Amino acid sequence: MFKYDSVHGQWKHHELKVKDSKTLLFGEKPVTVFGIRNPEEIPWGETGADYVVESTGVFTDKDKAAAHLKGGAKKVIISAPSKDAPMFVVGVNEKEYKPDLHIVSNASCTTNCLAPLAKVIHDKFGIVEGLMTTVHSITATQKTVDGPSMKDWRGGRAASFNIIPSSTGAA
Repeated sequence: MFKYDSVHGQWKHHELKVKDSKTLLFGEKPVTVFGIRNPEEIPWGETGADYVVESTGVFTDKDKAAAHLKGGAKKVIISAPSKDAPMFVVGVNEKEYKPDLHIVSNASCTTNCLAPLAKVIHDKFGIVEGLMTTVHSITATQKTVDGPSMKDWRGGRAASFNIIPSSTGAA
């Protein structure tokens, strides 16, 4: 699926080979691949992975993300808003990061788009109140054809044919 991606197109950089059941070769660089649901069981330490980007959307609080540390990772960056992990956005507050923090959030894609610009405007002119509207590309959780949605009736509409109002996790 990586070599011939429907969205990103064909991989054209360097040769991609399967070395064995757990290793892909990107040119000569080996990359270990895991199919493990429980992050505690992923041997990050054995692979030399110091930093893990948690992008499943499942392990977004500190307790759950800490499972990667048990597997040997030294730091975890959550790629979504977190209810309890310190949140950093480059261009806004990244200078507040301290090396003793082992689990952090990089907020949401919406926050990363809006916050740096809002900071510049606020620092220069001040912002008393704001409202934002975002238009997001299709995501993997949306329906390709109309069907029932567990969230709400709008979420059941075919994503490629509709603009679907939704909430955001922007912090």
